Amino acid sequence: MRGVPAELDSLERTGGSTGVPPGYKRTEVGVIPEDWEVTNLGELGRCLSGGTPSMADPRLWGGEIPWVSSKDMKASRLRHSIDHVTPLAIGAGTRMVHPGTIFIVVRGMSLAHSLPVALVERSMTFNQDIKAFVPTPEVSSEFLLSWFEGNQSRLLHLATEATHGTKRIPTPDLLGCRVPLPPLPEQRAIAGALSDVDELIGALDRLIAKKRAIKQATMQQLLTGKTRLPGFSGEWERRTLGEIGSFSKGRGIRRDEVTEEGLPCIRYGELYTEYGDHIVAPVSRIPPSVAETALPIRTGDLLFAGSGETAEEIGRCAAYLGEQPAFAGGDIVVWSPVGQHAAYLGYLMNHPTVTAQKARFGQGDAVVHISARSLAQVEVKLPPLAEQSAIATVLSDMDAEISALEDRRNKTRAIKQGMMQELLTGRIRLVDPEEAATA
Repeated sequence: MRGVPAELDSLERTGGSTGVPPGYKRTEVGVIPEDWEVTNLGELGRCLSGGTPSMADPRLWGGEIPWVSSKDMKASRLRHSIDHVTPLAIGAGTRMVHPGTIFIVVRGMSLAHSLPVALVERSMTFNQDIKAFVPTPEVSSEFLLSWFEGNQSRLLHLATEATHGTKRIPTPDLLGCRVPLPPLPEQRAIAGALSDVDELIGALDRLIAKKRAIKQATMQQLLTGKTRLPGFSGEWERRTLGEIGSFSKGRGIRRDEVTEEGLPCIRYGELYTEYGDHIVAPVSRIPPSVAETALPIRTGDLLFAGSGETAEEIGRCAAYLGEQPAFAGGDIVVWSPVGQHAAYLGYLMNHPTVTAQKARFGQGDAVVHISARSLAQVEVKLPPLAEQSAIATVLSDMDAEISALEDRRNKTRAIKQGMMQELLTGRIRLVDPEEAATA
């Protein structure tokens, strides 16, 4: 492996424009190695359109051939899909492609923030929101997949407004993208290095999923009393939330009142998007003038989302365990329990035995609401305080292990991004140029 020449590093850091270091050349895509080419994406393969077979014809559906839509594009490699078609569907609304093809989502809501791409690993069909790029034999599919992944922001800039607020990438604009292309041996070496990192990320994803499943099973046992921790016995007490605490209603805090600095606050939507069962460090801040009209919360308070899109998610809850005084915005119901373990209750309030009750109390169709009066009627079975603390400690340790794995995975993803920046521009060479030329 050869590192970036000092001259190139200095040139790019200072924005210099005079001269390039030996072995490199200046092109419209930047300074790249002399033995690399710059070409249009369209010259590296052909682009195919997909389609949807007639839903009214049962002969076309329920077969063995995967039919991929944008909802299947959740990983960088594809072998499976939700829907399947029969051989009769080929040519009757869709078409077959084979391993080595690259799927690119070119239409949909996802293009507002990401460009789903995936390498096809078995023969399959696809719908009209996807373009299938079939590389020529002289180009590595794995390398092109890495190029698509490393140029997400550039490709998203090609998206234009389509119908109903969705976005679309025009095929001519996509195929007109300029690609810095190393010799084939170096393409394979770059793809291999990045694939190794992908394997590590995938292994971490699988381990995280396994740990989460174990935690869910543990919660089901411990929060219901089906399994007792060593040293604990006796009956649990059935109580309503209203019997063991008081309720209050959050107020104020508009979106445009949130600032970079100030006092910590929690807004109801963040209970769905930012937090799990507990809140230690609120992500939002408000100035003191806004805090004067908001509801103060204390360590140990439980915060319920008073509004949601479905009955199943209504009343999403998090226990506030932060040490700083904070404030609750509107549409948050605050519960202040007495004589209970707040961290334990944070887990319990999102357990199915409680969420099912909250769903029954939810009111509304387009937007579902739940009131403090309804939450006060929720019934729970509570162990003694010492057992609550022990259970919370077990679950918290599991959360810490999962969080450490997620941090490791995120750092690995960041490392991959840095590797792509270096490898896809030739700043770091994995293959000696003379060896690549004679390979």
